[in-house]
Amino acid sequence: MLGLPNLEKFREVVVRILISGASIAGPVLAYWLSRYGFEVTVVERAGQLRKTGGHAVDLFRPSMEISAKMGVLPQIEALATGTNTMTLYREGVARPATIDITKIINAASDRHVEIMRDDLGEVYYDAGRDDVEYVFGDSITAIAPDGQVTFERGAPRKFDVVVGADGLHSNVRRLVFGDDAGHTEFLGGYLAVISVPKMLARDGESVTHLGAGRVAMIYTAQPLDDARVVFLFRSKDELTYHYRDVSRQKELLRAAFTGMHPRVDCWLAEVDRTPAFYFDSITQLRLDTWSRGRVALVGDAGYCPGPAVGGSTSIAVLGAYVLAGELAEAGGDYGRAFAQYERHMGEPVRRSRAFARAASKTIVPGSRAGVWALTRAGQLISALPSGLTRAIAKMNTKGARLHDSMQYKDYALVREQT
Repeated sequence: MLGLPNLEKFREVVVRILISGASIAGPVLAYWLSRYGFEVTVVERAGQLRKTGGHAVDLFRPSMEISAKMGVLPQIEALATGTNTMTLYREGVARPATIDITKIINAASDRHVEIMRDDLGEVYYDAGRDDVEYVFGDSITAIAPDGQVTFERGAPRKFDVVVGADGLHSNVRRLVFGDDAGHTEFLGGYLAVISVPKMLARDGESVTHLGAGRVAMIYTAQPLDDARVVFLFRSKDELTYHYRDVSRQKELLRAAFTGMHPRVDCWLAEVDRTPAFYFDSITQLRLDTWSRGRVALVGDAGYCPGPAVGGSTSIAVLGAYVLAGELAEAGGDYGRAFAQYERHMGEPVRRSRAFARAASKTIVPGSRAGVWALTRAGQLISALPSGLTRAIAKMNTKGARLHDSMQYKDYALVREQT
């Protein structure tokens, strides 16, 4: 039974909460806070919901269950990519291998969906938009200890709680924790995603080229009107570029992949005309506390385990749900709520970080022997019965089953009381 000593007082006071960021964690947090009776505003730097051409993301059991509680799971499942087969070409080897992706996923999760990041964000946004104030085309410039917030464009406003849900390069984290509060760890790789014509791919199939230190893959999905190419490559040292210098990023991408294969060169030829381009380092945020005063961080802004390697989307959904529940249970007492939030999320975050560090070394093999071993592992899992691979995977909750095995608190009683 949850203790709810502050709820009577909470009902009598309007608690105003500002969230920075309208990608994944922001809309999920806003949805739950509004359901608990908070007055919620979300500010987003972009002029509208971001359509960056981002990559597909995975939702595992906890985030699937939370989405079901929100009533949006049917919409999410309807937008699943449906990619079930990988045609894998090893660099220098003409004959491809065929990998059954569904068997690999079934080994890792009992309840899972792959969906485009933009589609997922839109589903979460639609779920709560009628009860939340969304302000697009603006951003926070300062946060005072008393909750006074100034903006680039809008008039200053005062809030009881401010939450940064604005990603790995969080503006809120910089403002409140300082420029040196990143505590990031470079995991030795880079991720890029581009949008290309849909005719270059086939529904249900990912075509992947795998070489020592680099991977390029293309896929599409029925809900998409384009295809996406994902590039992953290793780098011993961090590359020199600004995270908003797109020209430099494209230059680095070409240098890493030109000549890998004629098909990959064809994908690279789309870089200058792609309508959407994403490039970032695979970097892990090593911040050990996610709150200061009346400000908290959620999702990648606080604990990004690493893009493409750490299950960051599922962790973001879980973190948003827990933070909202703790604020409601504490009756808006942010000091108490933040302490409980950090306590509950500490173990999932630590485990995700460890998983990401290991995955970053295996997802892009550093040698030809590693390429062969990864290919053979995929073929073996594809050949084995699904029940056997699932049973083996369940024996190690710190490995493939990590994200499925994460536990979380049920805040249903808080909803009933508020």
